Amino acid sequence: MSNLLAGAYLAQGTIGNVGMPGAPIATFSLVVVPSQNSVSGTVVVTQAIQGPDSHIVVQVTGKIYATGIGNVTKVVSLQGQYVHSVPPPAIGSFLANFDAHLAIDNAWNGTGGFSYYQHNVENVPVAAAKSLKEELV
Repeated sequence: MSNLLAGAYLAQGTIGNVGMPGAPIATFSLVVVPSQNSVSGTVVVTQAIQGPDSHIVVQVTGKIYATGIGNVTKVVSLQGQYVHSVPPPAIGSFLANFDAHLAIDNAWNGTGGFSYYQHNVENVPVAAAKSLKEELV
């Protein structure tokens, strides 16, 4: 039981075309446990265009696997659900699905995509967040 979290680490970054006006961006903060092939954490999807999907917070779980193929050393899948509220004149809310897939290197940089209610973002950059130490230098 003591080795259950062996090698666990925090991965943070973005999925999407950061800097492109109106592009949806998924920011992730994940606890990765390679020994269990598991990933869990939070994804926040933001978009500058106002609407019911302009700010979504999703608790996600998923899997991570080593590939051994060139620059893509890991593949990650994420799934979760969030409450989607229907804009007026309709009334109501329902659980909507969120899915993401990443093909990344050991530094968590690569390519991926994500989908959420009636939105599908494919073949966009995945970029690891700069650590606070790097930003202070």
